[in-house]
Amino acid sequence: MIDTKKVSVVTETRPAQQKRTAMPTEATIAATSDAEAVASWLGEYRGSPQTLRAYRREAERLLLWLEHQGRDLAQLRRRDLDAYESFLAFPSPREQWIGPPRPRHSPDWRPFRGSLSPSSRRQSLIILQGMFAWLVEAGWVAHNPFRLMRDKRRRLDNRQVGIERYLERPLWEWLWEWLTQPLGSDTTRRERFLWQRRRMIFGFAYLMAPRISEMAAAQMSDFFKREGRWWWRVVGKGDKLARIPVPPDLVILLCHWRQALGLPAEPQALEEGPLLRGLDAKRQLGDNQLYRLIRATFHEAADALEAQAGDHAIAQAARLRAATPHWLRHTSLTHQAQAGVELRYLASTARHARLDTTARYLHNEDEEWHRQQSIHGLPGRAPEPV
Repeated sequence: MIDTKKVSVVTETRPAQQKRTAMPTEATIAATSDAEAVASWLGEYRGSPQTLRAYRREAERLLLWLEHQGRDLAQLRRRDLDAYESFLAFPSPREQWIGPPRPRHSPDWRPFRGSLSPSSRRQSLIILQGMFAWLVEAGWVAHNPFRLMRDKRRRLDNRQVGIERYLERPLWEWLWEWLTQPLGSDTTRRERFLWQRRRMIFGFAYLMAPRISEMAAAQMSDFFKREGRWWWRVVGKGDKLARIPVPPDLVILLCHWRQALGLPAEPQALEEGPLLRGLDAKRQLGDNQLYRLIRATFHEAADALEAQAGDHAIAQAARLRAATPHWLRHTSLTHQAQAGVELRYLASTARHARLDTTARYLHNEDEEWHRQQSIHGLPGRAPEPV
C-alpha cells in the first residue's frame, strides 16, 4: 500500500509529512520535508492550473518511488535515473502502482493509469530536471542529477521525427460515420442526449484541436460572434488567452447540442454554464470523466469495426483501442496540415510557441519522399511514374 500522506504535494493544504533526516544548510525556502520543498516549487505555477496538475503528478510519482525505497531527493544520483525511467515504463508491482482514475485521497488511488510511453517518460524527465534546477537554486539539494541525462534525452528527441499518434483519414472518416449514424425511432430521450453529446465532444475535438482540460473547462460564453464570424475563446497551456476561428461545421454541431440541452440555438452574450454537461444538462464534465468517456467510445468503436469488417479490420481496431483523447488533437492538426492549412495558422490553432513543434504535423514531405523513392527498384521492374 502506498503511503500518500508522506509525499502529498497538494499546494492548498498539506498534511504533516515525514521530516528529512539531513536538513540542507543553505536552504532559502521554509520547508521541513521534500514534499514541502516540492510544494514550494509547485507554488510558482499556481497561475497555470494545467501545468500545475502535470508537474504535481510527475513530482508525486518520483517522491512515491523514493519513499518506497526509504530515500529522499538529496540522495538521488545519476545512476538511479535509469532505474527510475525503467520504473516509469513498467511500474511494479502493478497492483501497487497502477489503477483506474480515483479521487486523489481515495484508499484505492494509484499514481499511474498504465505504463508510460517513451515520449511520456521523456516529458517526465524534463519536468523533473526543471524541478531539481529550482531546488538547487533554493538550496534544498546540492546538485541536479537529471542534467547528466542530456545525451539520452537528445536520442529520444531524435526518435520523435513526427506525430504518429493520430487516426489516418480513412479511419477517422469511418469513426465519424459510426458516431453520427441516425438513431432509430424507438430510442429514448436519454439515448438521444448521449448521441448528441458524443457528436459534440468528438466534433469539437476534431475541428478545434483542444487539449482535454480545455474541453472540460469550456463555457458556453467562450463562443462569441464578431462581424458575422464565430470565435472560440480559450485559456490554454501557460495560462495564455487565445481566440480560434470556429468553422461552420462546429457552429451546426453547437446549435444541435444546445437544442438538446433545451437552450436557444446560438450562445448568448454573458451566458453562464459549461459547454459539456452531464445527464442533468447542467453539471460540468470533469477532466477524468471526459477522458473515460472518450476512451470508452474508442473501445466501443473498435468492437463495432471488428464486427463489421472482421479480420480485415484487426489493425485498425487495435489502433482505436490504443487511442487516447490527445490523439484527437493530433488527428485534427494532422488533417488540417494535410488539407493545406498554412503553418502559421496551424500554429495559432495549436497554440504552439515554436513553429518546429507544429511542423511535426506536416506529413506531405513523407508522401513525396515515398513517391520518389519508388523510382529506385530491382532489375526487370519498371519504375513507378513520377
